[in-house]
Amino acid sequence: MANDREILREIWEGKIPVHFKLSADETDVEPEEYFLLIPRLSYFPLVTDKVRKHFLRFVSNELQDGEMWMDSNGTPLKWHFPIGVLYDLLVGTDGTLPWHVTVHFSKFPDDILIRCPNKEVVEAHFMSSLKEADVLKHRGHVVSAMQKKDHNQLWLGLVNDKFDQFWAVNRRLMEPIPDQDGFKHIPVRCYAEDGTYQQKLVAPSTASGQKRLLQDLLDDFSTPVRKAGKSVEARTHGVTVPESTPLQWLSEHLSYPDNFLHLCLSYA
Repeated sequence: MANDREILREIWEGKIPVHFKLSADETDVEPEEYFLLIPRLSYFPLVTDKVRKHFLRFVSNELQDGEMWMDSNGTPLKWHFPIGVLYDLLVGTDGTLPWHVTVHFSKFPDDILIRCPNKEVVEAHFMSSLKEADVLKHRGHVVSAMQKKDHNQLWLGLVNDKFDQFWAVNRRLMEPIPDQDGFKHIPVRCYAEDGTYQQKLVAPSTASGQKRLLQDLLDDFSTPVRKAGKSVEARTHGVTVPESTPLQWLSEHLSYPDNFLHLCLSYA
């Protein structure tokens, strides 16, 4: 299981300063802007209650019940992507801080975004991803053996930003299959620069038992690009990951709380 606790804590404590402003179409006044330092590992609906409350004071009565949504430089933000993934996709490693995000209460882009009426929807999405990851890693045996209180502890640890509370349960999900050196498969999503992602079955080792590296995964996910002579980089948590990193180690230490590796690929 994941042993480098300092790395786990560093990843957990990753934050992004965000500058929220209200869309100019939705107010006749000049509202005060709002600033927050938010966890990379969380989801926007879990950390923006104060943002909604702040800006509702400046919009008309007919917009008061509208579902709040946000964009970054014109791109609507998909709430079901972790915040850190959205930042790495839309801003990247060279972006200036704080991250500028525009808040809306009207013209919800139903063709792009999924509606999120409450936090229970976020919880259902999170637990579904967690179960999917466990099916890939342990054939679903770990999550199915957990009790409801364990599920609650994982969720509340994420919602309340409590590292110890979350990892007291999550460490079970990071243990290799008994009598093996790793997981059955690595839960991973590789994102293109347009925000779409690929997901394939990725084993942490070869049939002969040799550990597979990030380089092997990039070869698999970016074959046409590699053949064209272009280089591919994988970014997660704001850093570019060395291609020599073993996939099993990556999965144990750099996965998001949903137990997936979320890798943003860029080509040069």
